[in-house]
Amino acid sequence: MAHSESLAQRVRDLLGPRQNIVERKMFGGIGFLLHGNMLVGVWKTSLIARVGAEAYDVALKRSHVSEFDVTGRPMKGWVMIGTEGVESNLQLEEWVTSSHQFVSTLPRKQR
Repeated sequence: MAHSESLAQRVRDLLGPRQNIVERKMFGGIGFLLHGNMLVGVWKTSLIARVGAEAYDVALKRSHVSEFDVTGRPMKGWVMIGTEGVESNLQLEEWVTSSHQFVSTLPRKQR
């Protein structure tokens, strides 16, 4: 199954006015990177959000949220939000904003 283009477009619309965002195909889906660091992504019909180690356990307690694990090795600090968890634009904006806040604290990756 390909990634949800409608969810990807909603993410693009939210990230549009922000600077230094790059879109890249990855892990069978699409990722949005800030200064070379993965910010959010779309895998099948789910949103992938990078929340960081400190916010990870709290994020996992939220409805429709699970570990980001598409390879058999969960990635700590990353969560996958099911369709129901990003139905509204407010829900999606909350995940994108919190991911942006965390990723903006990371060092820029060299090209």
